Amino acid sequence: MITKEIKQIIEENVLALATVNKEGNPHCIAVGDIKVISNKQILIGDNYMVETIKNIKENSNIALTVWNNNEGYEFKGKAEYFTKGKWLELIKKIHQGYPAKGAILVTINKIKKLA
Repeated sequence: MITKEIKQIIEENVLALATVNKEGNPHCIAVGDIKVISNKQILIGDNYMVETIKNIKENSNIALTVWNNNEGYEFKGKAEYFTKGKWLELIKKIHQGYPAKGAILVTINKIKKLA
């Protein structure tokens, strides 16, 4: 469950987003276009992603890691990609000035506190 404290860390820092393609090859990028929308869902804007989106379409399992000076968290879950509808419209409102080609909705099923 994403608490108020974890939400603040997520929304105030850059996250590492890891995906894996159908051959099992990992891909990791830094993302900053993030909004926590519930205690188990995170919305990420797709401005310039190519390989990440391809991987999500082939394999929806993802991992996210976030940290600040004092603590960090790893999140595991499933990702869905949207190029229209309410999730894309929300990302466009939140992050004006970016292309917002799509929105990634991540449903978290595991949170691990890091050192």
